[in-house]
Amino acid sequence: MVATFIGPEFPSIFGGLIGLFIVLVTIKKGWLLPKENWDFDKKENWNKDWLGSIKLKSEVRNDVRSIPLWLAWIPYLALGILLVLTRLEVFPFKSWLEGVVIGWSNILGTTISATFSPLYLPGTIFLIVIVLTFILHRLNGKMILRAINESSGMLIGSAITLFSAVPMVRIFINSGVNDAGLVSMPIELANQAAFYLGNSWPLVAPFIGALGSFISGSATFSNMMFSLLQFSVADQLVLPPERILSLQILGSNAGNMICVLNVVAAASVVGLVGKEGTIIRLTILPMLLYSSIAGVIGFLFIIIF
Repeated sequence: MVATFIGPEFPSIFGGLIGLFIVLVTIKKGWLLPKENWDFDKKENWNKDWLGSIKLKSEVRNDVRSIPLWLAWIPYLALGILLVLTRLEVFPFKSWLEGVVIGWSNILGTTISATFSPLYLPGTIFLIVIVLTFILHRLNGKMILRAINESSGMLIGSAITLFSAVPMVRIFINSGVNDAGLVSMPIELANQAAFYLGNSWPLVAPFIGALGSFISGSATFSNMMFSLLQFSVADQLVLPPERILSLQILGSNAGNMICVLNVVAAASVVGLVGKEGTIIRLTILPMLLYSSIAGVIGFLFIIIF
């Protein structure tokens, strides 16, 4: 409903907020809670590897100040409002922002061209909200630099992955532009998949997405790499492409459970460095179950109904 009536950028945002609301209500009502409460041991008994060289904010910062709860929520509310205003057709902002286009035609002498609207990108809205937050929270220069440094440190890993992965994805997708007259790699893979798997493809589609996330460490990268493959298979088998693509996205989300990048990050936080293999062996079971259920439901809706 959110994707249909507001826009494709919003399900992930609203999904998190709705999920948070459900979790809070569930906890407040006491539903689905364990009989015995579990918590970490006292801090003085923690493994030293858990802390490393990181200290608690209260131990290293004397200039930390409290702000009202409503002011802390302003960035999230502003982001949601600006995204809605710039995506809905009833407002003129969308056409204005999409009017500014940057493109590159016949890239490196090929028939490949690419264009985008920089002002319409969600990232541009994020930057605007960042500036607005700096002003509303009355951050001084030192605070702004520290916020940028800490945020950049957390993003550097994902940024390197995406900056290196995106060109490879473009090569993969546009590999059909060649002097040998060969079709692109995703199209050839789709041809073979359609031939050997036929109408059972909905059962397999989520696992393709999960494989992409496991290899690349990113659901975004998995969707970029395999969406054309999924669409091509659906087209050849005369299956609804939007449902096949939804199975790809479900699978890519499931693949995050065993994504090496995520497992390493989580293990380092809870002091389980070196136990990544054990974590993956445990989480691969719910990933397989998740993907299997998604595939069966997709198969029933696509093939039978």
